[in-house]
Amino acid sequence: MLFATAALRSNLGRPWILATLTAIAVALLLSAGSYMLVKHALEQSEAEQMNARGERFLDRLEQIFGQLREGVDQLAAQPSRQCDAPMLAALNQVGFDYRFVFEAAFVNGNQPCSSRPGRATADLDRPPDIEGPTYKYWLNTSTEPNDNLAALMLGRGNFRVSTSRGHLTDVVDLSDNGSLLVLLDKGQRAVPVLGPPQVWPPTRNWPPSSGDALTITADRLIYRMSTKSPDYQLVLITPRINLMARLNSPLWLLFPASLLIAIFSGWSVLVLVRQRRTLNGELQGALRRGEIRVLYQPIFDLSSRRCVGAEALVRWRRPDGTLTSPDLFIPLAENTGLIREITDFVLQQLLEQLGQVLRANPHLYISVNLAACDVMEPRIGTVVGQLLDLYRVSPRQIAFEVTERGLIDVVPARENLQSLRDLGHQVLIDDFGTGYCSLAYLQTLPVDCLKIDKAFIDALGHDAASSGVAPHIIRMAHALDLKVIAEGIESEAQAILLGSEGVNYGQGWLFAQALNSRQFSELVTRGRRKKIGRRVEDEA
Repeated sequence: MLFATAALRSNLGRPWILATLTAIAVALLLSAGSYMLVKHALEQSEAEQMNARGERFLDRLEQIFGQLREGVDQLAAQPSRQCDAPMLAALNQVGFDYRFVFEAAFVNGNQPCSSRPGRATADLDRPPDIEGPTYKYWLNTSTEPNDNLAALMLGRGNFRVSTSRGHLTDVVDLSDNGSLLVLLDKGQRAVPVLGPPQVWPPTRNWPPSSGDALTITADRLIYRMSTKSPDYQLVLITPRINLMARLNSPLWLLFPASLLIAIFSGWSVLVLVRQRRTLNGELQGALRRGEIRVLYQPIFDLSSRRCVGAEALVRWRRPDGTLTSPDLFIPLAENTGLIREITDFVLQQLLEQLGQVLRANPHLYISVNLAACDVMEPRIGTVVGQLLDLYRVSPRQIAFEVTERGLIDVVPARENLQSLRDLGHQVLIDDFGTGYCSLAYLQTLPVDCLKIDKAFIDALGHDAASSGVAPHIIRMAHALDLKVIAEGIESEAQAILLGSEGVNYGQGWLFAQALNSRQFSELVTRGRRKKIGRRVEDEA
């Protein structure tokens, strides 16, 4: 089992395998996302079209019903009650006045009188399907596929008016296998006016509780049309479109794009993995070849402008003279565990380079940045203790800086930092205000000093939204009896303002840029402020 796990990790660590897996995963995700996106868009379009069709159908059907009612009312108002010339004239006039009236008839015993003599299309003797207080309705009075046969008939007294299948077909454009149904008996019975009969009720839970006009099932779209009559309801049912057939066209456009993105993602992973591996190998070689340099950013007392210490910084100068940014190789070193070796190297170098200066100036201290792995483990106390014994330097002259982001687990961090303080080291919170360390946690941490991030110093007097952060941090630090160091001071106005707010110490280009060990020693031994006109990294 262990061998299989080791083999799997080894294979997954290969750049080509990682790149291939990334490309496959991206391709699958994008393909699935494309499919779902297109499917959702088509379903939404289908629903919108059905809603629009249903509204249009209802409007036109109401026109038909309205004309039928007006026609039969007109006949009921005329005085003739026998099949004579005035009656035939009245019947023909209604057919002429109303577009959707295909046939008008008068029923008196066994001799109906029709506007279409000899071509009567309605079954005038059949009992009505709906019998209201004023009107009677006959639905689908003929099932023959003939556009000149009656599809809907309305009666009042002895008068009948009907519309034909052709009229309904003109205004109701049904899709194949679609049906226009009239619901009777409070929705329990469905009579097809157009199209084939449908299974009713269409769903197990009918009617739906949502009250929406449109109901979508796996294979049908069901649109309920509210009518002005309480005697009937209208329902339009159409089969759903073949989504797979309609998906083909947009998917053929999206799949190549997904494939290109997947290939690009795999290639990017391959480049990044190779770059990280190359950079990691070069960083290990740089430590062996002495390409890693330690510089010192002086820290000054803002009131006396006396140098009280420095922050140790790491720089990587390659053999060709180019500098690699710490923002690039420090995170890599933290991820690969090489940061421990770099921290040990910094401690070794600063004591070797500045041991004599520190012994001669007991008030000086050098702060070293600790990564999260060293904050969470007690290792660093043993390492620095051996070096301090070797170089005969006091523990209080070596301080340790930790960032809020490095305090992953507060409990072990608190214990390890307290151990360092018990040995005599100072503990500083670096870049305070940019992480997530709450005041409650800060009160419990063994901390001597807060360092305010440069972003808040730059905002002083400029950014109205952020200019109040630095004074707030200063007051909070004083309330906790902590010293304050301001980072990135670049102007005398900033230094004066911070000093008036009660900041103890500052560092930045106003005082000095990062110095090599020789320049820092000269700054300390001469006892004066030294401002370097050019970047020291160019000399280191």
